Amino acid sequence: MKNKRFLSSGILAGLLLCSCYDRWTDNYSEFPDLSDSKSAILDESGLSEAEIARREKSLQDWENAPAPQYRINAGDKLSIMVYDHADLATKCIVTPDGCIGFVFIGEINLAGLTLSEAAGKLEKSLSKYIRNPSVGITPYEIGSETVTIVGAVKHAGMYVISNGMRLADVYAKAGGSEQRYFDGQTLDAADLTNSVLVREGTILPVDFRRAVEQGDPKYNIRLRKGDYIYIAVRSESMVCLVGNVQRPHKRLWDNNLGLLELLTTGGWVQETYWPRVIIIRGGVANPTMYKVDLDAVLRGEKPNVMLHAGDIVYVPKDDISEYNVFVRKLIPTAQLINLITTPMTWYGTFK
Repeated sequence: MKNKRFLSSGILAGLLLCSCYDRWTDNYSEFPDLSDSKSAILDESGLSEAEIARREKSLQDWENAPAPQYRINAGDKLSIMVYDHADLATKCIVTPDGCIGFVFIGEINLAGLTLSEAAGKLEKSLSKYIRNPSVGITPYEIGSETVTIVGAVKHAGMYVISNGMRLADVYAKAGGSEQRYFDGQTLDAADLTNSVLVREGTILPVDFRRAVEQGDPKYNIRLRKGDYIYIAVRSESMVCLVGNVQRPHKRLWDNNLGLLELLTTGGWVQETYWPRVIIIRGGVANPTMYKVDLDAVLRGEKPNVMLHAGDIVYVPKDDISEYNVFVRKLIPTAQLINLITTPMTWYGTFK
């Protein structure tokens, strides 16, 4: 269970990084200064109205995309009829290896076929015994159309979905947020801000709070077969350190973790570091980037910056253009999710 939690936390860090794809790469020096002169945070930038509109359009495009054509798979229950041969009518379940059993034919594999393709295959096999057979296939229970939901829900696992089932529906089917006992209180363990949905290797910019708590149709999107939903765990959130440091890594967040403490556990910065550290915060739904004056913190002129759960801390080299290249290279795919679980390899790819 612990391994799964740590893997999920690694996935979460990767997804948060992915949310920065193709953003904040222009007019970096023009970010407005914060009014708090005592803070080591120099600038911050959230999503622009244009970016929010682009993200909402991408979700609408996913919503409007036609559902993939149904193909028979293991666990599906089929009703099969042969025209003018009522005695051959049968109901069967597709076995784990994709086969069914049928009179005359015996075992036949239908996995991956459309209904018309499967009917044609049966007709070809039956033609050895029946003249011009005409086969009709109707699925009456589809067990292969599933999504996976894991993390801080009461009943993690795979759930069969029907046409029209949405994100909030499967969250409810999984029992909603898991409960944790902390400091004398029973609290929801789910961290909806940092939760994510992956479809076909792409991280969708879903605002889970608006989807689950408000039922906002822009974010409470219709689910598709193969969707992977990770509900972040509030008490086990991670922070991630990458870039020009001795040991890029991820670690569990706690209330006392600041920037300097994280850099220390990473073996400190390398000599070529740029004196501004980038902190990405806020999850996939509403990411914000902060530029921190690391040199001022080290000189004691500015206070240490305390980190939040889910923060990504990136230490660029001494040229800001490398930061822009870094951001543009972050492609939101399943490959990046895998890479983030081994940050040393991942860092070597981008340094």
